[in-house]
Amino acid sequence: MNKALIIIKSPGIGDLQILLSNIHQLSKEIGRPVSVLAQKNTRAKAVFTHNKQHVDEVIDLGQKDFFNIINKIKSKKFEQCYIYSDSIRLYFIAKLSGIKKIYHYPFFSKKRKNFYKTAQEFTEKILKRKIDSASKIYWDKNDIENAKSKYNITNDTKNYIIAPSASGETKIWPINNFIKLLEELAKKHPSKFFITAGPNDENLIKKIMDSSIGNSCVSLSQLNIEEMIPILSCCSYYIGGDTGFGHLAANLNVKCLMIFCDSPPSAYGVWNENIKIVVPAGETIESTGHNTRGKSRLSFAEILEKSLKLIS
Repeated sequence: MNKALIIIKSPGIGDLQILLSNIHQLSKEIGRPVSVLAQKNTRAKAVFTHNKQHVDEVIDLGQKDFFNIINKIKSKKFEQCYIYSDSIRLYFIAKLSGIKKIYHYPFFSKKRKNFYKTAQEFTEKILKRKIDSASKIYWDKNDIENAKSKYNITNDTKNYIIAPSASGETKIWPINNFIKLLEELAKKHPSKFFITAGPNDENLIKKIMDSSIGNSCVSLSQLNIEEMIPILSCCSYYIGGDTGFGHLAANLNVKCLMIFCDSPPSAYGVWNENIKIVVPAGETIESTGHNTRGKSRLSFAEILEKSLKLIS
């Protein structure tokens, strides 16, 4: 039956989104859905809820349960495995699970790898053809229509996804700048802003909701990813940092303005044409990376200008 397993080591929602096209292309090549072994933080189970044509099962990848994972997958009798990592641990998990054909990154090759390019080149080498790195998230149309109705999402307003948080303080554009930006956008067009952030970012959300623009904002922080996706898919624009929400939005065909100040846009921003990029003054897409620490050099005027261009 040509059963295949895809293993993803990277833990983030955004990481999974960048790998989505690779998963879809391998499934198409094999001619049947694949199984995916991934960490819970990727929210893979949610993302593939309505995508049974490409992924029929998601298996949780725990950090320390080496033998438990082997027991989980050995009985499934996978014939081939694709590992998006140079991890020896994951290779031995596949090997000891009885999988005969194992594709993986070269061992000890992590240093200086470009995340999206490495994955794409890996898949293209296997398939012996070029692939498009952008993909899509499949979702139930009724859920999307219900979200439009519940949140009164119409074409009478500009509907934005706003992501003021990030995975670290050095990546977060000051919240007062976000508030000022939303105020300026609302002056141009009737607007509704859906604020995406985790439960640990309630302080940022509270500042937005308590501001002069708060009446135009809806917080999604208490919703899970299954509840968020149909809402996000109803929006037309994303403005925020290099976040999982931004990468979700890109695969939902939302136009994105992604602010990079301490992570590499060359690895996380150019994989999808829906993403437009802002970097700190004095930096380029190629020079901006981890440890750039450039948030103080982000230009409000540039971000406003690019936001207005995004929605024009």
